[in-house]
Amino acid sequence: MSVNRLLRVGSVAVASLGVLALSACGSDPEPAGSSSPGSSTSSAGAECPQGTLNAEGSSAQKNAIDEVISKYNEKCADVTVNYNPTGSGAGIKQFNANQVDFAGSDSALKPDEMTAATKRCGGNPAIDLPMVIGPVAIAINVDGVDKFIIDGPTAAKIFQGSIKTWNDPAIAKLNPGVTFPSAPISVFFRSDESGTTENFTKYLKAAGGGAWTGEPAKKWTGTGAGKEKSAGVAEGVKSTKNSITYVEWSYAVDNKLTVAQVDTGSGTPVELSAESAGKALAAAQPAGTGSDLALKLDYATKAPGAYPIILATYEIACTKGLPAEKTALVKSFLSYFASKDGQASLTDLNYAPLPAEIQAKVDAAIQAIS
Repeated sequence: MSVNRLLRVGSVAVASLGVLALSACGSDPEPAGSSSPGSSTSSAGAECPQGTLNAEGSSAQKNAIDEVISKYNEKCADVTVNYNPTGSGAGIKQFNANQVDFAGSDSALKPDEMTAATKRCGGNPAIDLPMVIGPVAIAINVDGVDKFIIDGPTAAKIFQGSIKTWNDPAIAKLNPGVTFPSAPISVFFRSDESGTTENFTKYLKAAGGGAWTGEPAKKWTGTGAGKEKSAGVAEGVKSTKNSITYVEWSYAVDNKLTVAQVDTGSGTPVELSAESAGKALAAAQPAGTGSDLALKLDYATKAPGAYPIILATYEIACTKGLPAEKTALVKSFLSYFASKDGQASLTDLNYAPLPAEIQAKVDAAIQAIS
């Protein structure tokens, strides 16, 4: 079964459980707009502002946000949305430096970043809005291996550098009947500051059984060769035999890499799908307060069928403090991004739509921006 077909099936299955049932959210919020003379009316009848919106950050969401921009412009043709996928760390820095109107980050703002963001927003709070659910794949390129199973301790040892060859007994034990070469393992990591790196190292720390010695961070501290952005590590593995990386799922699929199943200790290795990612996200706990919707994910989950390595890409925005014309643009675009239509456009790109309960909270937070 193709990945897209699997994702569609998974989405339907999860929807039946109420996890990804976006249709249960009620009506689709239209893009919010401005009623000022500078507004225009879209073909759908919604008020659309006019102008240019600039954003920067997470490369994990690049494929998603590019698609959403395209769909949004079918409704609001007079808005130009520019998104520069420089990485989460760079996006936060540019947002806090007042260089972009909102930022994309694969991890929520830390206290020092929130302090800087509040200052950037004119003394008003900034908020983390989970918008794109992007499972992180462990992806490999090994001749003859089209099914690969890995667990937390083995992954931690590979990416730490203590497991060095593909025929290591720990890998063989997890993959009975599979013949691996004696070749060295070539590890690729994100050389830029990356929320994907932070989420992946949170998994290695939580599920690695002590094998991962570093602390979770946007900057990589393990072994390997660095490549910039999600596209860089995916291309590195695609062009290098006997290699491995961690990368947002859609990039692994686009580059036709073998995606690992993860043995979480639940009894059956978990294949990456919309359904398995949704099960992990359903267990997420709130970590923010008020309109800040930061989530706490359980990277060591043993829930049956839950894929543990997921990330939520947040759009970071000011609750207040932007000029009126920018506020109208931010609300319009982010409202569409969070809407039923906006989220549905992500399914065939190997992202999981927001669960209904989270989607409703995100929309409410966006509508409160002023």
